[in-house]
Formats: sequence, structure tokens, C-alpha cells
Amino acid sequence: MRKLKKAVVLSVLLLLALVICYPIWFAITGAFSSQWELEENLSPLFSNGTEMVKWSLLPQAPTLQSLVEVLLDSPGFFPMFWNSVAIAAGILLGQLLLALPASWALARFPIAGKKTIMTLYIALMLMPFQVMMFPQYLALDDLQLLDTLWAVILPAVFSTFPVFLLQRFFQAIPREILEAARLDGAGEGQIFLRIGLPLGAPGILSVSILTFLDAWNMIEQPMTYLKTKSLWPLSLFLPEITLPDMGMGFAAALLMLIPALLLFLNGQEYLEQGIALSGGKD
Repeated sequence: MRKLKKAVVLSVLLLLALVICYPIWFAITGAFSSQWELEENLSPLFSNGTEMVKWSLLPQAPTLQSLVEVLLDSPGFFPMFWNSVAIAAGILLGQLLLALPASWALARFPIAGKKTIMTLYIALMLMPFQVMMFPQYLALDDLQLLDTLWAVILPAVFSTFPVFLLQRFFQAIPREILEAARLDGAGEGQIFLRIGLPLGAPGILSVSILTFLDAWNMIEQPMTYLKTKSLWPLSLFLPEITLPDMGMGFAAALLMLIPALLLFLNGQEYLEQGIALSGGKD
């Protein structure tokens, strides 16, 4: 009976894994498919007919043409790529500079109204971008930052999510270690830099990975705040794609997926540790 239950669980997990991985395989095979094959398979999406979209497991005529066109014949691709890098790096650096000391203070110091602050943080985390879009737009307009990369970076820098998550990690550091450091004459700044940051490294790396992935895939924010196409990130390259350019669209999607996938695979261990620690009890 136990073997049967294990087989059922493994079958369900395998099915879920295939469902989750299918979009990645879809992007890979599309990037190496010929343009005529893509038009033949996806033409029902752009017509009013009743035909079903079809897709083969492997390309019928594999080619590198789409990848070559994106990398060599698309002058807008690399500016968009570096815009994405600038946005993701700016958001990541800004969040860490603000979130690390703030989360350490909330975790290790007796601050009045701490529970109220954390409740407010949770409420702000639950608010979708659409709720904050209009006030952010007005504030950025007053600061004359609209249609600049700062319009995308600055609002994200003040996100409450990294503070909330890092606060959980810093709370998990044993109090005895900090007390021993104080008895040895270490100041609060030294404790934060030499004990808090090294012991909180799994949490910091987890937050960094999640922040980068979120910033790398931003669509609504740059679409709202950036009007000049030369400032657009790579995530806005795909909405411009039509059926005749579908091969380039799949190639761009694959190239955009590679940095995020490499980061996730290399940081998966730290991300798992971070999620486990953040879910632990104080």
C-alpha cells in the first residue's frame, strides 16, 4: 500500500514538473524553429478561425536564424538588455542598502510599535502595483523623473518585502552570540557588519535572487513610466512582436530567460535555505 501511495505521489509530482517546465521547453523549441513553422503552428492565434494551435515536441526544421537575427540584426536588443541590467542592478543595490539596516534594527532592537510597523509592512506587501501606480506616477512627475530609469528603480528600492524577509533571518541569530560580542567590546555597528551580515548570508542571498528575478521580469512599471523606447528594458521587447517576427520573439524570450535561469540554478541552495529559515519559528 505504501509503495502504491509513493508511486501515485511521484506520478503527480512528475506531472506537475512537466507542466511547470513546458513553457521553458516551448520557448527553447520556438527559438530554434523556422519562421514558416511558427506561422503555420501559431496562425490561429492571430485569426478569427476555429482552428486549434498546434505545437510539435521538436522543431521540424531546426535553425539558428532567429537567434542570429536577434543578436546581429536587431539594433534595439542590446540597448534593451543593458537597460534591464541597469534596472535590476539599481533595484537590487538600493534594496539591500535600505533593507539590511532597517531589518536588523527591527529584529534586534526594542523599537516601540514594532508589531504595528510589521503589520503595515505586510499590508504594503499585499498591495498590487495597480493600487500604488497613480500616487507613484504623481510623485515621480513632481520629481521630474518620469521617462527615466529612475522612475522604475526608485519605487522598487523602497519595497517592504526585503525588510520583512530579512527581519526573519536576523531574528534567528542566537542572542548569546551577540551578547558575547558585546562583552568583548564590539559596538553595534561592528556586530551588524561582522556577525549579522555573515550569519544572515543565506537570507541576503535569497532576497537578492528574488529581487533580481522580479526586477528582471518587470513589465507594468516600465510600460507605465517609460515612454521613450530607447529606455525600455528587455521585458518590453516581446509585446512588440507580431506573427511575422515570432521567431525573433521566441529567440529573445530564450535569451532573456538564460540570466535568470543561471542565477536561480546557482543560487538554488541558498534560496532553499532562506525559505526554510524564514518559515521557522522565532
